[in-house]
Amino acid sequence: MAEIHAVELLVQALKRLPGVGVKSAQRMAFHMLQHDRSGALQLAQALEHACHEVKHCALCHTFTEQTICGTCQDKRRDRSQLCVVETPADQAALERTGAYKGLYFVLMGKLSPLDGIGPNEIGLRKLFERVDALVDGEREVKEVILATNFTAEGETTAHVIAQGLKARAVAVTRLARGVPVGSELEYVDLGTIAHALVDRR
Repeated sequence: MAEIHAVELLVQALKRLPGVGVKSAQRMAFHMLQHDRSGALQLAQALEHACHEVKHCALCHTFTEQTICGTCQDKRRDRSQLCVVETPADQAALERTGAYKGLYFVLMGKLSPLDGIGPNEIGLRKLFERVDALVDGEREVKEVILATNFTAEGETTAHVIAQGLKARAVAVTRLARGVPVGSELEYVDLGTIAHALVDRR
């Protein structure tokens, strides 16, 4: 019975991954146990290491093992531009285009009142504090690029942020509609994302 219990625990754990149902979780569990136990141990160790070592960047809120992530530390980045995205996956998608050289703020979510996710849960106060930060007596951020996804929640999030920035002396732009409505940046082709960045308004 102990073995059956252990397998069921593994299946339940794998089901927590996005898009993974019972059958897919069972397939993965049985494959690792039957064919790749060393890979399963490597996965377990990597997950444990990441859970203990990975934290949020003090400036942009993305995942990093350092206090300040490598992107925020990079002196070659345009510090006058701040691109607001929902997740680290969206940030990675924008980075892969090579079209953006500014800095980021990662919300780690989007506004969704039905799910109990409000401004405090996605760190809007921290975003506004970042925009308001002064360097040598001047506001460092001159433009905020709203790159939330073109879903209902993403649009609502962009609107709330834009309203919050209205009273501040900062330009607010939105990704152009080259990105299909209802899409998520992580799954959009790189050319479309690059054009959307160039044609932002």
